[in-house]
Order: sequence, then C-alpha cells, then structure tokens
Amino acid sequence: MTDKIDKEPADTPPQASPAPETIKAIPVRHYGRYVSAVIVLALVALLVNAFATAEKIQWSAVGDKLFDSTVLAGAGRTLLISVLAMIVGVVLGVLLAVMRLSKNPVTSWVAWAYIWFFRGTPVYVQLLLWFNLALIFPILNLGPIYKNEMTDVMTPFMCALLGLGLNEAAYMAEICRAGLMAVDEGQTEAAHALGMSHGKTLRRIVIPQAMRVIVPPTGNEFINMLKTSSLVYAVTYNELLRATSTIGSTSYAVMEMLFVASIWYLVMTSVFSVFQYYLERRFARGSSRNLPPTPFQKIRANLLSLRSPQGGAA
Repeated sequence: MTDKIDKEPADTPPQASPAPETIKAIPVRHYGRYVSAVIVLALVALLVNAFATAEKIQWSAVGDKLFDSTVLAGAGRTLLISVLAMIVGVVLGVLLAVMRLSKNPVTSWVAWAYIWFFRGTPVYVQLLLWFNLALIFPILNLGPIYKNEMTDVMTPFMCALLGLGLNEAAYMAEICRAGLMAVDEGQTEAAHALGMSHGKTLRRIVIPQAMRVIVPPTGNEFINMLKTSSLVYAVTYNELLRATSTIGSTSYAVMEMLFVASIWYLVMTSVFSVFQYYLERRFARGSSRNLPPTPFQKIRANLLSLRSPQGGAA
C-alpha cells in the first residue's frame, strides 16, 4: 500500500511568522558619574564663592579698569609683538628646517647648534641677554652700512622681538622638519625624475604637502606666544602685564589688575583657539573622510540627545 501524502495547493500563500516582541531598552544608571559631578560642582561653587565674597578684592575696580585706555594699549602691544615674533619664528624656522635636512654637513650642524642653544635656555634668560648686550658691545658697528650705540639699537621693543622671535624659530624649525619628513620620499624621487631641481621640488612638491602637518601646531605655537609675551615685562616693554602692573602699583589694586590682565589673556587666547580649531579642521580634509564636529554641532547634538527619550527600541 502507498501512503497518501497531503500536499497544499500551490496557490496557498505561506503563513507569516509572528512579529517578535519589542524589546524595551533600559538605560544603565551610572551613579558614580552623578556623585563625581556633584562633588566637582560643589568644589567649583566653593572656589567661586571664596573669591566673590573676599572683602579685600574690589570687583568694581576690575570692571572699571577692564577697558581702560592704558590696558587696551597694552593688549594691543601684546598682540603686535606676538604677531611679529611669530612671523620671525616661522620664516627663520622654515630656513633652519631646510638647513637641518640639508646634505651639507656645515649648514646642518649650524642649524642643529642653533636649535640646541635656543631650546636649551629659558626665554627669560634670552630676553635679559639681549637687553644687556650693550655691556659687551657698547657700539654696534656694521662698517659703512650702520653704526650706532647699542643702547639706542636694543630698545625694549627690539629686545622683545629678538628674544621671542629667535626662540620661537627653534621650535618652529622642529615643527617644519617634522612636516617635511612626513612627505613620502617617493614624491621627491618622482619630482627629480621629471627633472626638477632640489629647490623647485621643495617649493612645489614637498612644502605644499607638508603644510597639512605644519599649520595646526603653528596655530598652537601662536596661542602659546600670546602668553609667553608676558615675559617681556623684564625688558620694560609696555605690554599688557606691565600696563596692568603699573596701574596696580599706583592704585594699590594689585590683585584686581592681575585679574584684568588674566581676563584679556583669556579673551585673546580663546579667540585664536577658535581660529586654530577651524584651521586644523580645514587641513584635516586631506587625511580624514569624517571631519570632527564643530563646537556648534556638538552643542546641537547634546541638546538633541537631552530632548530624545532615554529608552528606545533595539
């Protein structure tokens, strides 16, 4: 006997499987984060309250002197000396980096010795050396080109410019050298194969590609230069710190004027930090497909995350 096999008609649609139950995701509560956040906020509140309620600090003087003409002039000189010293540092740093990578042992050794000296001695000491140079050379004699007393040549502005600029050149030389070495050697070999000279290869092939590595840390160096410029107080250059200290010593508001100087330093560094961020983001386009979000994008994402429900379907 043959068993009968029941077959379903061909036109019968297959029965749909039941939909899985929705899983409700319960967020993990991080109680340690809450506790640490409360402790940090409490400490910050205590610190702010201590300064706000200090009887010997006249906060009204801070507001009155914040936009004083002397303070604004000092802030302008700080910005001026920082920009000029940075230009000197960048130009000389590029030259030193090329000399350091040169196959000529003399130029390479001279560049190494320059970097070794200016990175190995404090900026404060270098400023004092320039300021007291007249003790060694009373007369600056360049033959038929120029001759004058060293005290007239080494003004506070010149001492500040040379002290900051030449020191910055040593650090910029290492930054530029790292950028030049980051370019693949095949680029140089290909340029030489096309008949380009070494100088032309540097100008048209190597340096444009190295800028992606050089420019971001250069922005950071400029922000650091804004703060380091306060050291030119030692050579009597009337920048921001010296301007506020002069007012503080005559008005007996020493701490208040230091707060004024700190506020202006924070304003300048914050503004240029924003420029540095977008500069780094621009030069990251050649190496990163997904650019990091901007501060406004981060704020918007955080606000949207706060509005969205904690739980969701997985």
